Amino acid sequence: MHRRLWEVDALRGVALIAMVLYHLSYDIAMFGHFDPDFFRSGIGLWTGRTIGSTFIFLAGVSLTLSYRRASAAGEAGWRKYALRGLRIFCYGMLITLVTLLVIPDEPIIFGILHLIGASILLSYPLLRFKLLNVALALAFVTAGVAVYGTPGDSVWLAPLGLPPFSMVDYWPLFPWFGIALLGIAAGNAFYGERHPEAAKPAPPLAGGLAFLGRHSLFIYLVHQPLLIAALILLGAGSLEAF
Repeated sequence: MHRRLWEVDALRGVALIAMVLYHLSYDIAMFGHFDPDFFRSGIGLWTGRTIGSTFIFLAGVSLTLSYRRASAAGEAGWRKYALRGLRIFCYGMLITLVTLLVIPDEPIIFGILHLIGASILLSYPLLRFKLLNVALALAFVTAGVAVYGTPGDSVWLAPLGLPPFSMVDYWPLFPWFGIALLGIAAGNAFYGERHPEAAKPAPPLAGGLAFLGRHSLFIYLVHQPLLIAALILLGAGSLEAF
C-alpha cells in the first residue's frame, strides 16, 4: 500500500474546514439572518473562490502523485482516470438534479465537482509536464478573465464560462481548469523525483487534518444536508427559506 503525503491531505483538511464554515455562514444567511448577497461579490465571493481554488489546485497535485505511483506499477492507463473523472462528474450531476428540485431558479449546472471531474478527464495527456502546464494554465486563466461576466444563451456554454443564468456554485473550465493545471505543474516540480515510500506519517498535530483531507469527497457530499438539518433542528430557520 502506498503511503499518502500527509502535507497534501492536511492542506485539503484545512480547506475542508474553511469550506464547511463558509457554507454554514451561507446557510445562516439563506435563513434570513443576514443578507445572502454578501456571498455574491466582494470579500464574500472571493473567500469562497479562494477555498474552492485550494481544492482544485490540490486535486491537480494529487493527480500528479497518483499518476507517478500508477506509472511505477504499470497501471497508469487512461481508463483508470476516465473512470475516476466520470465518477466525480456524476456526483456533480447528482447535485445538479438536487438543486433543480430545491432551488430551480439558481441550479448548479457546472459546480466544483463537475469541474474536478472534467479536469481529471482533460488533463490525462498532461500529467507528466511542468512548464507546458504553466503555459496552458495562463491561457485558461486569461481566457476566463476575458469572458468573465459574459452571459451565454445555452446551458451547454456554461462549462466554458458563459452562464445562461446566475448560479450559487459556478466553476467553469475558463479559468478554473487553469488552477488544476497549476497544481499538476507544482506536483511535478515538488514531488516529481520523490519516491512514494519516502512519504512519512503525519505529525500528531496534523493527523486529524490529514484524516479529514483523505475523506474530503464524502464530507463534501454530506455536509450541506447535515448543516441545514442542524440549523432547522436548532430553530434557526426552515426549508421554505430555500
